[in-house]
Amino acid sequence: MQELVFIESEDLNCEPFTTDEVIAEFSGNSRDSVTRLIRNYQDDLKEFGKLGFEIRPMPSGQKAKVFHLNQQQATLLITYLDNTEPVRLFKKELVKQFFAMEFELNARRLERSNGKIKRIKLTDAIKQAGFSVHFYKHFTDLVYKKALGFNAKQLREARGAKPKATPLDFLTTKEQAAVNQIEELTTGLILLGRSYDDIKLILNVGVVIYQTTLKIPEKAH
Repeated sequence: MQELVFIESEDLNCEPFTTDEVIAEFSGNSRDSVTRLIRNYQDDLKEFGKLGFEIRPMPSGQKAKVFHLNQQQATLLITYLDNTEPVRLFKKELVKQFFAMEFELNARRLERSNGKIKRIKLTDAIKQAGFSVHFYKHFTDLVYKKALGFNAKQLREARGAKPKATPLDFLTTKEQAAVNQIEELTTGLILLGRSYDDIKLILNVGVVIYQTTLKIPEKAH
């Protein structure tokens, strides 16, 4: 079945949602009837979080309001629909897709948590080795570049993140794992007393191993 559940960005802290358009299309109801239900029961829906929306341009030149509903809101709303066969099939698929999306986000959060531990070890090693404060950024960009092919600024641009956002919050599980591996290797090399230039040269030898397994974001090219 077509994708029913979405996230607004690659930010691992974002909340999955579906829309009134999706609910109308796959439950066999008109969009007017679904949006009417949303307006009639908006107080109920708001008990489960802010009722989000986006303003989307239409081919006619007019603009339409598209509601975003989180899992609890969507689950509640579809209980107000008649329990026809299309509605039952839609309900089952919607639950599956919300679960799959949450599973992926939780896997990313776990990998990110592991990454924070490795990041602390890296910064401690940089400090212990006596590098100047400027090398924190140098080593950060080196790790990102060797793991993913982009430095921190390019990663933010590729994922639509704010200028001061942490790029690691926008990585897939596979990408985060690659960063973790490179950080761990870099930490070990620093603790062995290798210079920045030596570490950069050593990482250049193994960079292809990581990059060829990753989906590189096109916007950064």
